[in-house]
Formats: sequence, C-alpha cells, structure tokens
Amino acid sequence: MVAPSAQANPAIRKTLFVDSTPLLDDPAALRARGEEDGYLFFKGRLPADEILALRRELIAVVDKHGWRQPGQDDLGGLIDYAAINAVSDEEMHRTDIGVTADAYHDVQRLERFHRLPHHPRLLEIYRALFDREVLVHPRHICRMVTPHKFMVPTPPHQDFPYIQGTTNAWTCWFPIGDCPRALGGLTVLKGSHRKGYLPVQPAKGAGGFAIPLCPTETQWVEGDFAVGDVLTFPAHTVHKALRCQFKDRIRLSLDVRYQPVDEPVDNSSLNPHCPLTWEEIYANWQSDDLKYYWRKLPLQVSAWDNGYLKPARRIC
Repeated sequence: MVAPSAQANPAIRKTLFVDSTPLLDDPAALRARGEEDGYLFFKGRLPADEILALRRELIAVVDKHGWRQPGQDDLGGLIDYAAINAVSDEEMHRTDIGVTADAYHDVQRLERFHRLPHHPRLLEIYRALFDREVLVHPRHICRMVTPHKFMVPTPPHQDFPYIQGTTNAWTCWFPIGDCPRALGGLTVLKGSHRKGYLPVQPAKGAGGFAIPLCPTETQWVEGDFAVGDVLTFPAHTVHKALRCQFKDRIRLSLDVRYQPVDEPVDNSSLNPHCPLTWEEIYANWQSDDLKYYWRKLPLQVSAWDNGYLKPARRIC
C-alpha cells in the first residue's frame, strides 16, 4: 500500500531544495552531491524569456481547444473548469498528461518544445556530471496538469522502469512558468536512489504504478519553483507530484532525460511520446539541425525488460 500523504503522516520530514549552482565550477563536488542526495537543484538556470516563449505556445494550444478562461493575456493559465471537465475520462486516460490526445499532438509538433532541452545551460550540467559526451533523449514529455476530475497527483515512483537503458539516465524537470508548491510541483525522496530498483504496485496517476513506501522513507525535499528553476535526479530516485490546491489553473512542465552517450539506451527513448511519427512532428519546423540528431551518434540500443513493471511485494 502506498504511504499516506504528509498531512496524514506527521513523521514525514519535508526540507527545501539546496541550490547546486555554485558547484558547477567543481564537477567532482557536483557529482558527490548528486551521489549523496539523489537530486540536484539549480536556481534560475534557464532564461526566463525562453521558458515564457514556450509557455506562450503551450497556452495557445490550450486556448485553441477551448479550455481557457477568457480575458487573460497570452501567458495566463486560468482554466474553465466546466469546459475541461466536459472532456471524457477515457479521452484523458489516452494521454495521462492532463489534456486530450489531439491537444498533446499539437504540443509535440512544436519546434521550440523540442529545442529547449538542448539549451547550453542544461547541457553544461550533464557534461559536468558525466564527464563525457551527453545524449539528450529525443522523447520529451510535457505535463499539462489541468483540474480535470480524472487527474490525480503522480504517485511515488522511479523513472527507470519506464525508460530503462542505463541507470545513469537523469531526468530533468522544470515548470513552464512559476510553480509554487500549491500548484503541484515535484518532490523527491532524498537518498532513495541508493536502494536501486524498487518493486511496484498498480496505482492511479501518471504511469499507472507506484512504489509502496516503507515507514522509514520520510525525507522528502521540495520547494517553490520560479520560472527558470531546474530539478534533476537519476533514474532510481523516488519522486512524486504534490497535490494541486487550485481548481482553476493549469500546471505546465517538461520531463527531459539525459545520459552518457556511450551507455545503453532503450529504443523507446528514441521515439516520440505520442503516436505521431518524427516526420509528422517535423513537418512545419523552420530548422533541420535537430532532426534525427541521435542517428549520428554511436548508440548502444538495449532490450526492453517487461519485468520492471510487474507488480511485486516489497519487503521493508
């Protein structure tokens, strides 16, 4: 059974993210902190104007599908509760990210959405961590968490069972706009990566599985995200979403993965995060430099293992 929330379990200890920006000039210290804590946080790492440019395009998709309250500027994320809840649960389940498949396909076609993960200020982090060439997974995920009745917070989980390949793949999570804790940002279980792979059980929320937590696993780290803040963690770090306290707004964020180019990668990480083909995604792009960029790299493609997502009992 998944552990109760912090509100129901007073033993849970919540601390704030520690900014690791000063360690970027000392890669050994950066790696040591990542190995100890299982996460790294960087304050204001990405330029706000570039984040907001993407937000503007994402909000335009929401507006196109009729889910936004009228009278806002082109960055406003206030949602029409009745309009979004007119969408069926079945349609929401198809994507599991907060909007319908048609809307998500519109997002996946955005060139800016695929270009931002290659930002030099992100690549600098992973070159320091890996001390070698970096592979940016082309499979980017946009979470567009709306107040639809079907949506529940993402439960505690590790990313490795979903991406596989190397355990040295790191997830980079950042909101597209300010994201205070009340909007449902991400929180990580400090040091949980050191336990390796943990068994899963079926659960509601993105991914469909959760890790049953042990009574001693209580040290959650969280914080309010300002536009440009970045959180990153390795594939075995347990993390989850905080519950959104609002019923009238959307939470926009990106999940991007990075790994050393010379370690195994599963083929699923090289495919789009939707049924569209790459050719359909690229159709209206203005530049060609990022099209199929991974095909130029000497990748080791590994086999998928279904066993990681088979329910199993966890012994605490």
